[in-house]
Amino acid sequence: MKHQKTYEADDQMISIIRDNSNILQSLGSFGINLGFGNKTVAEVCESQNVDTYTFLTIVNFTINGYYNSHDSDRISVSTLLKYLKASHAYYIDFQLPFIRKELKDALDEHDNLAQLILQLYDEYSQDIVKHMRYEEKTVFPYVEQLLQGKVPDNFDISTFSKHHDQVEDKLRELKNIIIKYLPSDELRNNLLTATLYGIYNNEEWLSQHAMVEEQIFIPTIRLLEKRLTQKDVTLNIKKMIGTKGETEEQLSDREKEILVCLVQGMSNKEIANNLYISLNTVITHRRNIARKLQIHSVAGLTIYAIVNKLVDISLLHL
Repeated sequence: MKHQKTYEADDQMISIIRDNSNILQSLGSFGINLGFGNKTVAEVCESQNVDTYTFLTIVNFTINGYYNSHDSDRISVSTLLKYLKASHAYYIDFQLPFIRKELKDALDEHDNLAQLILQLYDEYSQDIVKHMRYEEKTVFPYVEQLLQGKVPDNFDISTFSKHHDQVEDKLRELKNIIIKYLPSDELRNNLLTATLYGIYNNEEWLSQHAMVEEQIFIPTIRLLEKRLTQKDVTLNIKKMIGTKGETEEQLSDREKEILVCLVQGMSNKEIANNLYISLNTVITHRRNIARKLQIHSVAGLTIYAIVNKLVDISLLHL
């Protein structure tokens, strides 16, 4: 039975299990082992190197749907990633094979309909595994790079969000067939009913797993992306200002003259006429300036010129 309660760090871990036995699997996904006595959630998490806030966020969300999105910055991405990876392993390596074995044992292997049910289940399993393997091969490594402070330019979490859908049609069809397929003997009927009950429970688990990814994981990674992007911009500006002396020495006197003309709004032709050089020479110098400074926009060159005191900001038309 689910309890509509928001659990906190000073609650006993055993009380959460007693109220909501279906989160036992979540403990395993966090790497929390049983045998914690009467310790509080905070004590158990601390002793097993699990971020308490992230643990409670997942638990409260799966139990009663509570999640304060304004506190996304408190989520431990590494703990969340560990949880999702372990959840995949549990579902792919244990739960899907376990249900298939129960289903096979409950069906009459000589019945053609039974073979079709197994085939449908296998198709459903393949779709689920394919989706989870995609996350493990593409999404999770991307997040690990973010945790290292790197922002790959060939992927972002929005790409994952657009393709994050659930495989529901095959499972719905499977359940309908099983419900309509009523074996004549009592033993098979009991086995099939128990298997069907397990399928319903796992459908609920899979739905919760998808909701955790959609409502907690994806927004948290978006926030991490935003922070790293802002950090990169700030770092680039600091580098430009902090190394102004070194960078300035790389420009020749002629390149500095051309740079000043550029930020004053002159065209290539006007610069050539003003400095008594050819248009091709101006273009060549501009390429060298961009290469040396790694700045390709007039706005960026203007900032560089101001910071390095090549021009007076009061004389520019900004």
